[in-house]
Amino acid sequence: MPELPEVTTTVKGLQKVLPGLVFVDVWTDLAKKNQKIKQFEDTIKNEKFFIEFKKKIIGEKVIKIERKAKNILIHLSNDYTILIHLKMTGHLLFGEYKKVVSSKKKVLRITNWVPKNKGPLNDPYNRFIHVVFTFSNGKHLAFCDARKFGKVTLIPTHTLDTNPHLKDIGPEPLDKSFLFNNFKTRLFLKNKWYIKTVLMNQSIIAGIGNIYSDEMLWLSDINPESKPEKVPEKELLKLFNSMKEVLQKGIDFGGDSMSDYRNIDGLPGDFQNHHNVYKKKNTKCVKKNCGGVIIRKVINGRSAHFCNKHQKLF
Repeated sequence: MPELPEVTTTVKGLQKVLPGLVFVDVWTDLAKKNQKIKQFEDTIKNEKFFIEFKKKIIGEKVIKIERKAKNILIHLSNDYTILIHLKMTGHLLFGEYKKVVSSKKKVLRITNWVPKNKGPLNDPYNRFIHVVFTFSNGKHLAFCDARKFGKVTLIPTHTLDTNPHLKDIGPEPLDKSFLFNNFKTRLFLKNKWYIKTVLMNQSIIAGIGNIYSDEMLWLSDINPESKPEKVPEKELLKLFNSMKEVLQKGIDFGGDSMSDYRNIDGLPGDFQNHHNVYKKKNTKCVKKNCGGVIIRKVINGRSAHFCNKHQKLF
């Protein structure tokens, strides 16, 4: 699942190309009549919602793009905001696309969209197109999502702080105002949980998932099954600094593309080539003078990779 660095990379890309453009159309193959899954009722997966979504965005200008936790927010000129959550396998692509049209019982319909030109957008990981926005300059923003878990919805901009889609989100870990005492207070809200589980809880701290929690715990010498209440303050401070370092490193490398993630140009990030521990099961730990071995263990339903030697259990 794309985490804070991947979503930040996407938003940075969109900030360069979208502001000032006007929506002229939107297509999706996700909308269903009589959507019975409650969590999809107010998303474009509900055909009735999609019809209204389309009416409200066509003719509107993109004002700015920002990130909140793992959500991408595209603010429009009519005081509405398109909210996109990439979920497990989603990513956004920007470029020129063309329709693939088929005929069934003499009725023409769009069955797919493909890039007009050769290049990174043709990467096999970029072929699962389920939403396409068309802009006034002839370019397109395509939502690629192999597993179709992603979310696209529309909310009044003035409700961002209270909207159900954005409620219960913890503070941003890279904000300058997020200091060590804030970090410690947040962790102690679930001080008897495993520390990896706490780090990944979006209501505690925003944006951290499996990859980066493994990497920051490895860097700070803490076993993922440690309990926050038992970790000495010195080690918690090390974890706080490691969190900032690892997340910033993920952004600097353009995100992690060990799986599906690609940036808006269709290109992979590079963080997967700099892992110290994630997906390194049975390899020798690269920590200097350690000599341990990386093991994998399922903790509360999520995989954890850690060194069996230098990462201490508190």
